[in-house]
Amino acid sequence: MNYDKLNRLKAKLDSFRPLPAEMVKNLHEDIIIRWTYHSNAIEGNTLTLQETKVVLEGITIGGKTLREHFEVMNHREAILYIEQLVQQNEPLSEWQIKSLHARVLKNSDTENAGRYRTINVLISGANHRPPAPMQLAQKMSEFMLWYATTAQTIHPVERATRVHADFVGIHPFSDGNGRTARLLMNLELMRSGFPPTIMAVEQRLDYYNALDLAHTKGNYEPFLELIAKAVEQSFEPYWFVLGIIGSCKNPIFLSV
Repeated sequence: MNYDKLNRLKAKLDSFRPLPAEMVKNLHEDIIIRWTYHSNAIEGNTLTLQETKVVLEGITIGGKTLREHFEVMNHREAILYIEQLVQQNEPLSEWQIKSLHARVLKNSDTENAGRYRTINVLISGANHRPPAPMQLAQKMSEFMLWYATTAQTIHPVERATRVHADFVGIHPFSDGNGRTARLLMNLELMRSGFPPTIMAVEQRLDYYNALDLAHTKGNYEPFLELIAKAVEQSFEPYWFVLGIIGSCKNPIFLSV
C-alpha cells in the first residue's frame, strides 16, 4: 500500500510545529472526547457524544449504568497513559500492554484487569476463533518478537494497523481487547508523529468485517485501507484550527 499521501500530510503538519499551547489544549480536549466516545460506542456503550463530554466533566447521567460511566473515565486515563509512553519513548512491552488494559477495565472488571484470560472466548459475530488460553504466552511472545523486528521495518501506519489487527486476533484478555487495540494503534501512530486516529462507530460493520478477513484469510488490505483513510481524516481538525480549510468536512470532528 502506498503511504505517500499520509507522509505529505504529516510533513505539512510538522511544518507548523510547535503548535501554540492554546491550540494544542483545544485539540487535546476534543480528541479525548471523540476518541473515548467512538471507541466505547463500538463496544456497545450507549452514552452519546454529548453525554460522554458531560461524564468527563464529572457529572453522572441518569438512566445510564455505572459501568458505562467507568468506561468513559477509564478510557481517558488510558489515553493519558499512552501519552506518557509516547513521551518516555520506550519500546512496547507486555508489561505496558497489561498496564494499559488494567486502566481500560479499572473498577468495571477488577478481577480481569491487566490479566490474560484463562478461558476460551468467541468474538461476537466473527468467524475467527482466538487461540486457547494455553497458547497465549507463545502467541504474545511471537507478537512481541515481530514488533521488535519485522514491524520496525515497515511504514508506521502499517505497523500501527498490524499491531491493532494482530493483537485483536490473539484476544489475550477476556474483555477490553478492542479498546486496548485501538489505544495501541494510536500509541504507534503518535510515537511516529501522526495524530491520534478515531475509528468511527458508524464504520463498525466495515471495521469488523475487515478485521475478520485479516484474521481468517490473512488478507489485511481492506483493514489497511480502512485505517489509512481514518488516519488521513485525523489531520482535518489540525487544518481547521490552523485556518487552512474553511470548515471541517468530517462530522466526527465537528465541535461539541
